[in-house]
Amino acid sequence: MLEIKNITMAVDDHGENKEILKGINIKFEPGKLYGITGPNGGGKTSLAKVIMGIYKPTEGHIYFDGEDITDLSITERARRGIAYAFQQPPRFKGLTVQDLLKIAKPDIDNNLLRKTLRDVGLCPEDYLERDLDASLSGGEIKRIEIAQVLVRNAKLSIFDEPEAGVDLWTIQKLIHIIMSNYKNNDKAIAIIITHNENVLPVCDEIILIKDGVVAAEGRPDEIWPLICDDIECKKRQECRGEMIYEIK
Repeated sequence: MLEIKNITMAVDDHGENKEILKGINIKFEPGKLYGITGPNGGGKTSLAKVIMGIYKPTEGHIYFDGEDITDLSITERARRGIAYAFQQPPRFKGLTVQDLLKIAKPDIDNNLLRKTLRDVGLCPEDYLERDLDASLSGGEIKRIEIAQVLVRNAKLSIFDEPEAGVDLWTIQKLIHIIMSNYKNNDKAIAIIITHNENVLPVCDEIILIKDGVVAAEGRPDEIWPLICDDIECKKRQECRGEMIYEIK
């Protein structure tokens, strides 16, 4: 279990103390796929980075499997089973796809390495020796990063806008990959930071972060009627629990 207790994060904004997160309290349970959504600048990615240890909270505590990990480094959190997929995955000239997967899991065997690439829709023969450079498309680099997370078999995986910069077909493929690996997996938690109308309906729970606080939390059919004030109707039709909106 991951428990966020009274997490506050403030930054210096031209000499003023600006609160980004304001007393966040959330429990994430194994076996569930969580979607975190909300207006831009509301604190979604900041919360994800606090969980991973990229940002440090001003107040509050983070508990993972009963251990207080608030003061642990990114490396120490990774060793405890937390993985993070960035919105814009980094590229590494001179490092191959095979190198990256072996860094993620040093003892990975050739069969698992190839299977993982196939699972994300990439042919091993075409990609194992490819450099992680600008020659890869946005969709390719996203799949490779998800493959990196999958080989780790992490207890907690955070995906920051996995659909950003990729086409609809790739989005659908990524959704299928995440669902097949995390939904109903009682040993793992997956958190997706997203606005995407194709992603949120498949989540077990949606958490709306607005102005640095949890504005709503619950099943998709419970949450969407509550957040209509924060979204803009694409088709000017009544919400029937369908994903016909986009976050402003």
